[in-house]
Amino acid sequence: MLDDKSERYINIPSFIFKDRELAALEAIVVYLKDSQGMNYAQIAKMLNRDDRTIWTTYQRAKKKLAARDKREKEGVA
Repeated sequence: MLDDKSERYINIPSFIFKDRELAALEAIVVYLKDSQGMNYAQIAKMLNRDDRTIWTTYQRAKKKLAARDKREKEGVA
């Protein structure tokens, strides 16, 4: 993926898709935000999406991950 602001390529590792609880867009957005330190506007521009869509996608993904972590902590798989 090409980052428009700095004209650099960002490699998206395939392992982010291993977690089948997240949709592909959710996995990409979480990776770019948490691992690459990008903000919502940067991600939105890179993916040609609206900022609000990226924010909603990130929030949804974080809820899914928190719910999974809670289940694992309680021992319910």
